[in-house]
Amino acid sequence: MTGPLSGSTQALDVITIGRASVDLYGQQIGSRLEDVTSFAKSVGGCPANIAIGTARLGLRSALLTRVGNEQFGRFLREQLAREGVNLDGLKTDPERLTALAILSVESDKSFPLLFYRENCADMALEEGDIDEAFIAKGRAVVVTGTHFARPGPEAAQRKAMKLMRANGGKVVLDIDYRPNLWGLAGHDAGDNRYIASQAVSERMKTVLPGCDLIIGTEEEVLIASGESELLPALKTIRSLTPATIVLKRGPMGCIVYEGAIPDDLEDGIVGKGFPIEVYNVLGAGDAFMSGFLRGWLGGESLQTAATWANACGAFAVSRLLCSPESPTFEELQFFLKNGSPHRALRKDAEINHIHWATTRRRDIPSLMALACDHRSQLEELAAKTGADPARIREFKVLAVKAAARVTNGRPGYGMLLDEKHGREAMFEFARHPFAWLGRPVELPGSRPLRFEASQDIGSLLPEWPVDHCIKALCFYHPDDPEELKREQQEKLRGLFEAARKVGRELLIEIIASKNGPLGADTISRALEEIYALGIKPDWWKLEPQSSPAAWAAIENTIAKHDPWCRGVLLLGLDAPAEELEAGFAATAGSPIVKGFAVGRTIFMSAAEGWLAGKLDDEAAIADMTKRFEALTGLWLATRGRKAA
Repeated sequence: MTGPLSGSTQALDVITIGRASVDLYGQQIGSRLEDVTSFAKSVGGCPANIAIGTARLGLRSALLTRVGNEQFGRFLREQLAREGVNLDGLKTDPERLTALAILSVESDKSFPLLFYRENCADMALEEGDIDEAFIAKGRAVVVTGTHFARPGPEAAQRKAMKLMRANGGKVVLDIDYRPNLWGLAGHDAGDNRYIASQAVSERMKTVLPGCDLIIGTEEEVLIASGESELLPALKTIRSLTPATIVLKRGPMGCIVYEGAIPDDLEDGIVGKGFPIEVYNVLGAGDAFMSGFLRGWLGGESLQTAATWANACGAFAVSRLLCSPESPTFEELQFFLKNGSPHRALRKDAEINHIHWATTRRRDIPSLMALACDHRSQLEELAAKTGADPARIREFKVLAVKAAARVTNGRPGYGMLLDEKHGREAMFEFARHPFAWLGRPVELPGSRPLRFEASQDIGSLLPEWPVDHCIKALCFYHPDDPEELKREQQEKLRGLFEAARKVGRELLIEIIASKNGPLGADTISRALEEIYALGIKPDWWKLEPQSSPAAWAAIENTIAKHDPWCRGVLLLGLDAPAEELEAGFAATAGSPIVKGFAVGRTIFMSAAEGWLAGKLDDEAAIADMTKRFEALTGLWLATRGRKAA
């Protein structure tokens, strides 16, 4: 078959149909579902997981289903879009709620699971939702066993299969057997994977002749065939269809059968297996399917497709969630090339970093940020002007309004705001379409580094919105005394580990010039020492450098240790606009420098006038707007661009 990167004229590689739910995973591992106290939310449902899994692997995927007209439905829509899944086939059902799945990891063999699917949106899918022109855009359609359990979704899937075949495409069946979704088990038996049923088998046997690829576990092969033993089951399926059959065997990998089923089941095509520790089996089959489709639709051999499928399944089974744990193509290729010293892949720091960096919520190729996270400077200014320090909070809201005027809906703008004086400003920030928000955690002026609110920083971060970036300013010089460096390094390492644990991005700001000379290699040496600790921040914020050689050394250091780093932001240090322009120009040839985060140059004059009662709200906003607009203009000019 033609690979997705080798000239296919189809707009889509794969269209998945059916279940789309919000998964709520218990975060207390080893606990009964009754005792779980907090949950992690993600996209779930076999077809939705496969759509995301294949998109991460480079296929052009689409999901055809329904979601509710409510917050969870919008979450699914927004997250699928972030993952690059085509949404042309995603309908909003105004009458029904989005499905839910609630589950826990009780042990490595027990995964209690509750489905909330009574009259849910995706089960209302019907023939009329299947548009021939949309199906014709795809090279393959994936149908799932669960959606043959009800008349409406069954008719929809059969129509999609017929249309895909008529347009020369391929039909893929994920048997996806859930007995309680066929009405064969109680609500509390969501994790039951097999109950024999002649009625289910007879219905599934009518689906098999229309398929080109069939994937299932041993139990799923039994239910699809109606047989009670594996070899007769495979032969029964073969008698009904010439489709390629993929038998999933859990930790033993899989076997692929083309043509006649051999009497010795081991005589099929076998991909490389990956023995790993089982953490959570839920979602592993969806990752497996994604990997197989990437190889199968990409023109790889069946053995390669099976190997990729096994590897993707290994990632999923070693991690907690479903769709969020599917690997990206970069991550998969790294694992296939290098392997891992860990049976529990979730403990592999190198792989985890690639996964993190290649699944970030949004791309931010450039960033111009108004930094208004200053605390001590504004407190000193309030004292100087005789203003009530409580007014600092009001001023920061004005700063957000000024930045929003400059942003005007355009991409690439952000802010730095603090918790101490900027809480109301953050609420105002959320009302505008900014690209990024950074929040400081350092105690202002501390050296060695201390955190402002609590030294137990990990306990505070879960309260933050998921797209807020942690910012830590560290006065760090590579020639500092070793004891001081060790103390600061340990603080940064703890912060980095906490950031990754709770899924928040991290910006580390390094200021060296206040505590020693700034040579051509000073900052690159500092970065080397921090990287040596295993710390890989998403962003660096650095002071302007004295020479192109200094920027070249910084860029080489970052490229060597973390090619997935988002980049460097320049800080201002209250420099006049002319100095900042020179600093901007000095980095024009350094692609690692992606923008700036400047504060006092923009807001200090307005803050002094406003706190002293010499400027009203509008005048303060106008002054900051003018200065921020001018600074963004200078930045864009040094990059050969104009403001949109």
